[in-house]
Amino acid sequence: MAIATAPGRGAVGIVRVSGRSLSAMAHALCGKALTPRQAAYLPFQDADGTTIDQGLALYFPGPHSFTGEDVLELQAHGGPVVLQLLLLRCLQAASELEPLSGLARLPGLRVAQPGEFTQRAFLNDKIDLAQAEAIADLIDASTSAAARSASRSLAGDFSRDIHVLRDALIHLRMLVEATLDFPEEEIDFLQKADAQGQLDRLRTQLATVMQRTRQGALLREGIKVVIAGQPNAGKSSLLNALAGAELAIVTPIAGTTRDVVQQTIQIEGVPLHVIDTAGLRESADEVEKIGIERAWGQIESADAVLFLHDLTRAHEADYALADADIARQLTAKLTVNIPVIDIWNKCDAQPEKTANSDTKGMALSAKTGQGLAALRHQLLAVAGWQHVSEGVYIARARHVQALSEVQSHLRMAHDLLQAQAQSLDLLAEELRLAQNALNAITGEFSSDDLLGVIFSSFCIGK
Repeated sequence: MAIATAPGRGAVGIVRVSGRSLSAMAHALCGKALTPRQAAYLPFQDADGTTIDQGLALYFPGPHSFTGEDVLELQAHGGPVVLQLLLLRCLQAASELEPLSGLARLPGLRVAQPGEFTQRAFLNDKIDLAQAEAIADLIDASTSAAARSASRSLAGDFSRDIHVLRDALIHLRMLVEATLDFPEEEIDFLQKADAQGQLDRLRTQLATVMQRTRQGALLREGIKVVIAGQPNAGKSSLLNALAGAELAIVTPIAGTTRDVVQQTIQIEGVPLHVIDTAGLRESADEVEKIGIERAWGQIESADAVLFLHDLTRAHEADYALADADIARQLTAKLTVNIPVIDIWNKCDAQPEKTANSDTKGMALSAKTGQGLAALRHQLLAVAGWQHVSEGVYIARARHVQALSEVQSHLRMAHDLLQAQAQSLDLLAEELRLAQNALNAITGEFSSDDLLGVIFSSFCIGK
């Protein structure tokens, strides 16, 4: 059992109980038997018959409930004290009912662990693991596109695509196993059933699912974008312009930003975690040096770096040398697949140089907004985002990794299939491993450690 609504005061608060043989507990709390799946407005009674609160009671007998067990929901006024009293009353009722026949399981009533209601729904086959994760993703969605995609995953869209792939894979495995079991047969099962064609079609279907899954993972995770450059290049102004709010302090004084300032923005529903950092330069100031060290730490963990240059100072030799030094350090510290976008800021102050400059990168003005639209589109391209469609469902990094494993095993299976009889046992093994990777997505083949990590991230009461 648990309080299923967020902590603090609210108009409505919900206490949820899941277990077996809860009808007697419902009678003890509500003073009468509850009609399954019908809301009843009534007083919630304490042990001495006094009223704790009045509200709605809902009783869902298992297995026709969210968890697959009996579920009792008490919807009361959302005061913390009221909800705690109801929680204590549930524990007390379980203790009172212990000696009664058929209720031996009630003494096990306890406060739920994070995500335990959803975990029980998964263990009782009411939802699969991908749908369970979609519940948390729907709650945590930071954009409307992410919320809609999580809703599609919760409805089973993602799981259905995985099951289609799995069923095709099982059929292919059946053909290979049949050929292994009956090698003396004159009929070549694989050729007659067009095993090669089936495998090719399966790989094509997998590519489509992978594309949607990567988009879904991007909607959930977003990317980390770090703004870097020399002092006074306009990094804080760019953060404010992208966010549409005055988040970072902007002054003409070099070194104003001394710590990391972060803001999550969304572009076409994709969350981007934009980070403003201290200006990169040699400094004797201890506080500024710490800020610069933190800046490099953020840069090294970025998914993309916006290297900001001051267009009004591009002609200065010292400035150009300092920029070149930063560029060398970025090359040394970043892995090759981390994009660095060169941006020349303050083009409003040097309009004649914007069109004729030989410098590479994009020109914009954080002050006037000129070029920001192009930068937003560039960031989406860097993230790998394609225009959102109704087919995108929410996904996680582990889903992308699992599908990549499937792709790798199917690629190996494709190569082995060319050899046929000489390597059919290896082919069968590659197909088995591919199916295991698919099953890990929906939880049909998952370690207990994985389940523990997933459900521990849920809130209590869900």
